[in-house]
Amino acid sequence: MSDVTSTSSVTLAERGDTPSRVKITEIFLSIQGEADAVGWPTVFVRLTGCPLRCQYCDTAYAFHGGEWMSLEAVVERVASFGVHHVCVTGGEPLAQKGSIELLARLCDAGYRVSLETSGAMDVSKVDARVTRVVDVKTPGSGEVARNRLENLELLRPDEQVKFVICARTDFEWARDLVKERRLHERCMVLFSPSADQVEARDLAQWILDERLPVRLQVQLHKYLWGDTPGR
Repeated sequence: MSDVTSTSSVTLAERGDTPSRVKITEIFLSIQGEADAVGWPTVFVRLTGCPLRCQYCDTAYAFHGGEWMSLEAVVERVASFGVHHVCVTGGEPLAQKGSIELLARLCDAGYRVSLETSGAMDVSKVDARVTRVVDVKTPGSGEVARNRLENLELLRPDEQVKFVICARTDFEWARDLVKERRLHERCMVLFSPSADQVEARDLAQWILDERLPVRLQVQLHKYLWGDTPGR
């Protein structure tokens, strides 16, 4: 990993007039519980605020409050944990203009950076070194109308698209979207059961019955620590 104080390879002016600070709910070290980096020790940078209100949201505490931090202070805080993986999440991180510059600076510092985004925001300006994990909202989320499906055309083979499944009808909706857009040929597709709404074993069986080319995802961190915030 390179020195976190190294100069950015692209200047702020070249990236556009982005703020030099972000509002942070928490920065903490944990085990990545989702997506392709599951299992890795990871620093999570949780930005404050989200324009969506999914009925199953488990991070509603990030909707409000938070503390303004300079991008330099965030990178320094990340460096203090001494690990290679960083996940920028929320809330909805892309709702803050400064998130684009923050992602780039973390990449400049040599980290392996992932972004967890709701799929309701434009992901086209995210630094190409970042792995984007785009959450497509199912009807059961209550926010299906917020999906920017054009984002799906931008995803690379090393990136992921995630569906949180709240019921059998959500599974069928997501199955049809995957097949219609051939998402499994574009990137990794993740199906995750909504806690207390769908049993993981049931979702696994549905995937097997359909021979669906998707990956079952359970939230490893919840099996380890439950719903403890900041873990």
